Amino acid sequence: MPKPTRPVVFQHGQAFLAAISERWNYQILREVFFGVHRFGELKRGLGISATMLTARLNDLVGLGLLEKHAYREDKPWYEYRLTDGARELVVPAIVAVTRWAEIHTDGETVAVRPLLHASCGHETKPYLACSHCHQPIVAADLRPLRARVEEGGAEVHGQHEGK
Repeated sequence: MPKPTRPVVFQHGQAFLAAISERWNYQILREVFFGVHRFGELKRGLGISATMLTARLNDLVGLGLLEKHAYREDKPWYEYRLTDGARELVVPAIVAVTRWAEIHTDGETVAVRPLLHASCGHETKPYLACSHCHQPIVAADLRPLRARVEEGGAEVHGQHEGK
């Protein structure tokens, strides 16, 4: 029995991680981000069966991560694009994982996928930076704080309490 689909709720990233942890979903989202939009291109590029790809695409559309757009009027052929909400969350995750994989290659030669910053027109290598001082953030410099809810329901973080 297929699992019912529902829009992804980004509660601490759990739903997002569950959605992309399915064997094919991350790879599909990554390829769509990097410009592979049509069913046949995705099928060939990923080496996935048509049945599995159809199921995964339908799930990703149902979860609100992909939008389906007909590109032929005479046949039911579609292109898939990231939704605006997915672009906010999926793109940084894809960029982070892709950059990490390009750096940690164990000496292998890998194809690097350059990115263009459309606002300034230059190639970029995005990184995580502090919203206060604008310095690059490395994992060793981050400390989790206790969550709190502010007006409007936006979740932010406050003082961390030790265990």
